[in-house]
Amino acid sequence: MTRVLNAGRKAPLSGDTRSAVVFLHGYGANGADLLGMADPLAEHLPDTLFVSPDAPEDCEGSPMGFQWFPIPWIDGSSEEEAERGMLAAAEDLNAFLDALMVDEDLLPEQVVLLGFSQGTMMSLHVAPRREDAVAGVVGFSGRLMRPDLLKDDTVSRMPVLLVHGDQDDVVPIQSMPEAAQALQEAGFKDVYAHVMKGTAHGIDPDGLGVALAFMRDVLSL
Repeated sequence: MTRVLNAGRKAPLSGDTRSAVVFLHGYGANGADLLGMADPLAEHLPDTLFVSPDAPEDCEGSPMGFQWFPIPWIDGSSEEEAERGMLAAAEDLNAFLDALMVDEDLLPEQVVLLGFSQGTMMSLHVAPRREDAVAGVVGFSGRLMRPDLLKDDTVSRMPVLLVHGDQDDVVPIQSMPEAAQALQEAGFKDVYAHVMKGTAHGIDPDGLGVALAFMRDVLSL
């Protein structure tokens, strides 16, 4: 049974929804954590609705935060619990995306997923397994879960932008080329990567600018 994801939202500046960006936050954060990025992006994407759901599970280590799934080396969960949690969260996210497209009268090619850290892991897991390709995926500071399954599981191939800080001490930057290689081996033709110089586990203005250019391109804006 899927869980309903509560989401913050920022309406299009133009008042006319022609595309949507779905922010997927990291472990221990919440939807509001990334929704602030809508402000600098909105003036360049005036017809875009920004939504940022809370992950489905409370995060023990962060009383005000949520998690998409447990992380064994942080919370002491088992690998099996982490796997079960990720698969359950994938169902929740798929249901959220399906409902968003119906409610806003959008096609998959009008929707971009933008993840950070664990939100990137969710984006890279869910998007390739959906029946219809979304416009694109932007993954900040994350990694690809179960790269060994990607080739066989992939149904849809969309452009992917991977962005990572070269000083990241939470998710090593090596995760970026590993994800890019697995995507390319699974037949993804448009895979881009950008290194944020001097940046730790976060999103800097340079990286956000690259993401904006990518989103404008894949949304044909």
